[in-house]
Amino acid sequence: MSEPPNAYEIEFYTAPNGDCPIDEYLDDMVPKHRAKVEKWIEKLEEHGPNLPRPYADVLDGPIRELRIQFGHMKCRILYFIHKKIVLLTHGIVKKTGPVPPAEIDRAKRYMHDWMTRQGSQ
Repeated sequence: MSEPPNAYEIEFYTAPNGDCPIDEYLDDMVPKHRAKVEKWIEKLEEHGPNLPRPYADVLDGPIRELRIQFGHMKCRILYFIHKKIVLLTHGIVKKTGPVPPAEIDRAKRYMHDWMTRQGSQ
């Protein structure tokens, strides 16, 4: 049985200083690409961890990726799920090979910071 629409809540990671890496990433996109990303985020909101490949995949432990492609350009939005919250950490343009370990580590740092501030450690 599938999850009901909007079963998960999408949140954007915001650093203590107010920076929001995912907002900055989306703001730099051309409108057509941003519209496609927003559609994929809606799918993530509906399905959470049940969103299958090719839309999403697990990277390392709790860190996952939303996989969007525009022609030859591969966009990845990293995120994790805590209860019914999907927290989008940041986005990258993936050139070749797997998502770089430094980007996964960045998502883990953001996750740790968010969890600590939520009192969810």
